[in-house]
Amino acid sequence: MRVTINLVLTLLLIATLNGCGFQLRGNYQLPETLQAVSLQSQVSKELSEHMEQRFIHSGIQVSKAEQPVVVRLLSDKLERRTLSLFESGQVAEYELLYQVNYQLFNNEKLLLERTVEVARDYQDDPNFALAKTREREMLVDEMRAEASRLILQQIISEMSE
Repeated sequence: MRVTINLVLTLLLIATLNGCGFQLRGNYQLPETLQAVSLQSQVSKELSEHMEQRFIHSGIQVSKAEQPVVVRLLSDKLERRTLSLFESGQVAEYELLYQVNYQLFNNEKLLLERTVEVARDYQDDPNFALAKTREREMLVDEMRAEASRLILQQIISEMSE
């Protein structure tokens, strides 16, 4: 009896998750028109690598040769804004803003031109400058990965329409 109840509850949970449209993060259903892309980049090497890895991981072939679908990464910019100060007047906390401008073309027709923005808070401590520098580098790399994920989501959404 207990096994039957567990089975019914499991099936009910699966049906509920499936019915609400839940999908594992990073699991995309690719439209047929998005099997291969040409990635043209004028941004940092790190972002280009994240974007290429994101495409490959999603099952999209990345080619340097011209493809019907072209993704152009136009610019990326990292800004830092002060959020709070120590009593001494030194900066205690920053907000890091990472922006990426990109375009999506299909058969040389501009489909999409957008800016993706990712923000993170970063606490600074001048007593641990080396450790905080490394932490900031890791945070910026995480922001690049998040920006590439958002770009891919927007591209898939646009190509699915």
